[in-house]
Amino acid sequence: MNAAPAPCRLVVCRDCCCGSPKITRVDHTAQTERLREAAPVRISDCLDVCDQANVVVVQPSAEGRAAGARPVWLGLVNDPDATEDIVAWVRAGGPGVAPRPEILDLYAFVPRTRRTEP
Repeated sequence: MNAAPAPCRLVVCRDCCCGSPKITRVDHTAQTERLREAAPVRISDCLDVCDQANVVVVQPSAEGRAAGARPVWLGLVNDPDATEDIVAWVRAGGPGVAPRPEILDLYAFVPRTRRTEP
């Protein structure tokens, strides 16, 4: 019996700024639940990119990783339409499987690397 391939996974930042009243007019609970309808969601306390709040990281599925895909960081996901665009992309296969919708290019960013002290 073959196991189903690992799907895309989502990491949702929900602490310092993301998911808090600091980001107004967003129903953070509803957004998280909507994303959970498309893929497994892990809640992170802080991803250290508060200038991009609300942050959603789309991790590729096993198939996407096999194709060389890397996680895609999306910031300023403060609109229900953006959430729906993420849901549609994840359901289509996500990174490495389905092309990222052009509209999500507006939200994509590369996180700065954390410096470690010597």
